Amino acid sequence: MKALLLSQYRHLELADVETPKPGSGEVLVRIAACGICGSDVHGYDGSSGRRIPPLVMGHEAAGIVAALGQGVSGLHEGDRVTFDSTVYCGECANCLRGDINLCDRREVLGVSCGDYRRAGAFAEFVSVPARIIHRLPPNLSFEQAALLEAVAVALHAVSLAPVAPESSALVVGAGMIGLLLQQALRVAGCSRVFVADVDRTRLAFSAQLGATATLSDHVPQQIAELTNGVGVDLAIEAVGKTEPVHTAIDSVRKGGTVVLVGNVSPEITLPLQKVVSRQLGLQGSCASAGEYPKAIELMSTGAIHVKPLISAVAPLADGPQWFERLYAREPNLMKVVLTPGSPS
Repeated sequence: MKALLLSQYRHLELADVETPKPGSGEVLVRIAACGICGSDVHGYDGSSGRRIPPLVMGHEAAGIVAALGQGVSGLHEGDRVTFDSTVYCGECANCLRGDINLCDRREVLGVSCGDYRRAGAFAEFVSVPARIIHRLPPNLSFEQAALLEAVAVALHAVSLAPVAPESSALVVGAGMIGLLLQQALRVAGCSRVFVADVDRTRLAFSAQLGATATLSDHVPQQIAELTNGVGVDLAIEAVGKTEPVHTAIDSVRKGGTVVLVGNVSPEITLPLQKVVSRQLGLQGSCASAGEYPKAIELMSTGAIHVKPLISAVAPLADGPQWFERLYAREPNLMKVVLTPGSPS
């Protein structure tokens, strides 16, 4: 089969690789669409340390069932499906608690690190455990379904925060996850959602999607003005660097909550005395933990919109050029979806 192979850092090539065969309990999926995640772009140059070549990346995907492994029931060849990016064991203490994102043997599709290597979905086929498969409704296109993983991440982050009617929130970072967090907060009942970013083109997307206000400079001061000096009830940081984390902390009210989703920097500095003296809650959020069905429902009913966030849909063979454009941070580029095939 054809696959987009990261043969060395900063070098992708369309290569012939062996077509996987579904093992016991697995499903072979013919990939129709796979989105380029920001983590793939960070892995592209080796900066994340989690995409060690040679590797087929890609974990935001959808397609059709091509074959079933032994023991799989409830699915049929030709079913339109998506799948979780996380491969969890279902047996460890975390999985049994429902925290499948914290599985002790967790693996992520399209990732290779010191602990494991698992081929991803920038390919014509991928084999995944049946337990992570989810059927797609007919009104959800494969291209839109490629964003389900990101929507599930946003829903999970919001689920970890106290959101009450009439509450206010700030999203720091208007990238893909930030724009989905904005919508997930609205769905959860948050009445005012402010969005901050240094990139005004991204803030234009946020305004289009209904942000209460978009902010780019002196964010904590502007938040204070917008909240009568109190601050927001909740801030969600979707960048993963020191400065935006400080922005989130400085923008919440006393006793407020900061959820950390961004994960670019291994370490940041933390204003400890502000957190302690203002009794702030800090909550980390990792991937998703069972939010796919809810994400499918919200997208299929139009409660969460992803179509405006898809900048381009391109053949898998064009992947190297699109990776370079994303790596160069080309303005106005959000989600790029690659199409290894177009199954009917």
